[in-house]
Amino acid sequence: MARSVLLTGAGGRVGQAILRDLGEAHDWRLLDREPLPRGKLPDGIDNSDVYVSDVTNKQAVKEAVRGCEVIIHLAGDPRPNAPWESVLRNNIDGTQTVLEAAVEVGVEKVAFASSNHAVGFYEDERKPDLYRDHDEFRLDGTELPRPTNLYGVSKATGETLARYYHDEHDLSVVCVRIGNLTESHPPRNYERGQAMWLSYTDCAHLFDCCVKADYGYEIVYGISDNDRKYYDIEPTRRVLGYEPRDNSAEYHLDGTPKDEFDE
Repeated sequence: MARSVLLTGAGGRVGQAILRDLGEAHDWRLLDREPLPRGKLPDGIDNSDVYVSDVTNKQAVKEAVRGCEVIIHLAGDPRPNAPWESVLRNNIDGTQTVLEAAVEVGVEKVAFASSNHAVGFYEDERKPDLYRDHDEFRLDGTELPRPTNLYGVSKATGETLARYYHDEHDLSVVCVRIGNLTESHPPRNYERGQAMWLSYTDCAHLFDCCVKADYGYEIVYGISDNDRKYYDIEPTRRVLGYEPRDNSAEYHLDGTPKDEFDE
């Protein structure tokens, strides 16, 4: 069943992966700080469905979300090396603005795009073995954050804000710690990236599940069903009904597809 969904950060990679496969699945409103060219809009969406605004603009966010059932919140500074001033404004203040607007206008649920950078320091004492398919170490979303940079700090803070809005206002929120999103093939010659690969197809399916599923407050991992992985996606399956199709093991380390004669 189609839902009315506000997608913030619609012009970014994650937003475009979602819209590419789900453009006709839901009734979209799109928010981005820059105007979106026609090529970034799915069929059936015109400029009346697009809101050009900074995500910290409280009035603009409330106007964009009014009447929506669900928010997919992606907007923010995505740079791993982003400075504190930027992540504070765009990622932390922006997320609080979105969650507050959700409560004020009566949104049912929010899917918050968190990041692998919120837990990156768990890797330090275990790499490179944890990037390989013989290693059984898994993060499952119950562990405390261990951010690797200020961007990761902002995402961990977003998860905590979401916890508060769930407990204080009964807002349903799922925080998705997104892996390494690339189109067509896993990251080339990058073991870590292949262990946390998220394909465009699986990304769209994952956030479609976020729109449709019922949950309270959850932290889950967003990666494809890779043989080599150190994020447990069984909670993602259980909570959201996620059924990923892609697997980085179907590709060589250089990103080229394996064929039936490859071992």
